[in-house]
Amino acid sequence: MLAVRARALFDGVGPGLVERPTVLIENGRIAAVSPGGVPLIGTEVLDLGTATLLPGFIDTHTHLAFDASDDVIGRLTEADDATLLERVRAAARASLAAGVTTVRDLGDRGYLTLRLRAETARDPAVGPHIIASGPPLTTARGHCWFLGGQAEGVPGVRAAVRERAERGADVVKVMVTGGDLTPGSDPYSVQYDRDELRAIVDEAHCHGLPVTAHAHAVTGIREAVATGFDTVEHCFFLTESGVDFDRRVIEEMVRRGVTASLTLGALPGG
Repeated sequence: MLAVRARALFDGVGPGLVERPTVLIENGRIAAVSPGGVPLIGTEVLDLGTATLLPGFIDTHTHLAFDASDDVIGRLTEADDATLLERVRAAARASLAAGVTTVRDLGDRGYLTLRLRAETARDPAVGPHIIASGPPLTTARGHCWFLGGQAEGVPGVRAAVRERAERGADVVKVMVTGGDLTPGSDPYSVQYDRDELRAIVDEAHCHGLPVTAHAHAVTGIREAVATGFDTVEHCFFLTESGVDFDRRVIEEMVRRGVTASLTLGALPGG
């Protein structure tokens, strides 16, 4: 058993800090937390001095295969799988070093994140716990087509979902609308018809997998909710003229228990 001590602890439950906490870890899991506790005799003690402890962060929407350069697509498409896998590993290490202990990766190339997931399962020091979708489903030359997830028609999208289930994906990601990152893609237009979207949801649920939709625009959110998606990513209710918080869609999301995964962030220095 390991006892970790520090100046303070934020546990996310109480409104303030726990002073001089002792966190007991047994078999890789937190067994107990106590303020000012005295470790048991024989317990290994790690004293972090003036540090403040807090629970691990969860990044609910990331792409470990992407970078923060001005040419995300170019750098990704020019890299072979070995090079890209090393970048994915580096991104995972950076996440863990920043305190992120779980990431939900919603789009890679070649299922590389699933390979890394196996590595982190063997050695938690390699990176955070990974929930992975593999390449997102998209239409021909649709949003993020360069990740290799192009699939169209009811038989095609069902086959694509089955492939992800067979490879061990944790979630099925679908580009319901276009996106700004991909040249020629329209973030306000729905890429799949309702028959295709329903087929994706049905096939995924048959394999016990949740389905999440990329949709910034209200048009895509509406279709995702109507066809049974479990989660909507971004979910900003954008229109070409601004924002339209469609109350009927929001009420239907609440009724169906659809989760909105808001990808909010802040620019450095902003």
